[in-house]
Amino acid sequence: MVPGAPDPELVSASAMVFVTDLGSPVLDEATAHHVSDVLRLRPDEVVVASDGAGSWVRCRLSGSADRTLVVDGDVASQPGPQTPITVGFVPTKGARPEWVAQKLTELGVDRIVPLWSRRSVVRWEGERADRVVERMRRVVRESSAQCRRTRLPEVSPVMGLEELAALAGTDPVLAHPGGARPGPGHTVVAVGPEGGWDDDERRRWGAGIGLGPTVLRSETAAVAVGTVLCALRSGVISPFA
Repeated sequence: MVPGAPDPELVSASAMVFVTDLGSPVLDEATAHHVSDVLRLRPDEVVVASDGAGSWVRCRLSGSADRTLVVDGDVASQPGPQTPITVGFVPTKGARPEWVAQKLTELGVDRIVPLWSRRSVVRWEGERADRVVERMRRVVRESSAQCRRTRLPEVSPVMGLEELAALAGTDPVLAHPGGARPGPGHTVVAVGPEGGWDDDERRRWGAGIGLGPTVLRSETAAVAVGTVLCALRSGVISPFA
């Protein structure tokens, strides 16, 4: 199999759905609507049901009113990554954090963290922060089904760099123009706001990694980081000498 290629059984199914019980899989109302009215799948078509934690089973649509699926295979499991990748990003004004979450999910990032920093223009707090994070989690679930990820990425609450370090169990590496080349050892990366990281943040967390000769928008940089780190981990690209 090509490095990083998805399982053929996942790709060949008409759709992937998430359920709470693989032994007796039942579609929730929103998923049933998507499968029948958006994808226009019909009874007996093959779908893959996943628990979102790495396990899945081949099923067929039953077409019954109770939205049950007919199990048509054995449960398979996919181990978690040995080196989980975390990407945090500080949203910019007018940016779409849901778009960033969608793309990082497609790329294979394991934890997505909305951040605040000293130069943050956008600050999510209280109920607003909860709503934004909940929207991101819905997008991550939908994107995981589309790209056939059986293990849902984690979307963390809004936090600062100190909290990110505590959550990840290691200091984050800052993405900053002029930094070092990204490598396999960079598994927790934070992308700053429009004005970049301030001097105190850079002194505290180090020079970090660079992403090329141009200054990228926060959301572009987050996707670029996810692309490079996931490609290095999967073996799609090799580390620079």
